[in-house]
Amino acid sequence: MSRKRKTYSAEYKAKLVVEVLREEKTLNEIASSYEVLPKSLQNWKKQFLENASLAFDKSAIVKEYKEQIETLEREKDATSKKLGEVIVERDFVVGNSAFTLTASL
Repeated sequence: MSRKRKTYSAEYKAKLVVEVLREEKTLNEIASSYEVLPKSLQNWKKQFLENASLAFDKSAIVKEYKEQIETLEREKDATSKKLGEVIVERDFVVGNSAFTLTASL
């Protein structure tokens, strides 16, 4: 019997990390009260602190997402172009086979 892995929202993780940073309770107490692994809290805290500067530099986040969007749009355009070519080829082959079939009758 396999256990289903829990997933937590970013807001939930941030809430717990802020509580850890307040240092009113130990990391183990917080982990125990919210039924999460202490190692998860440590990882979330580390990730939170590594990315804290992003809260003050929104342009970096926007730039990163714009680059991702542009890359995805280029990939989508290339895929659409290829799909269009394949459809035209298919229609040509189907049209020719129908023409050949009626011509041979």
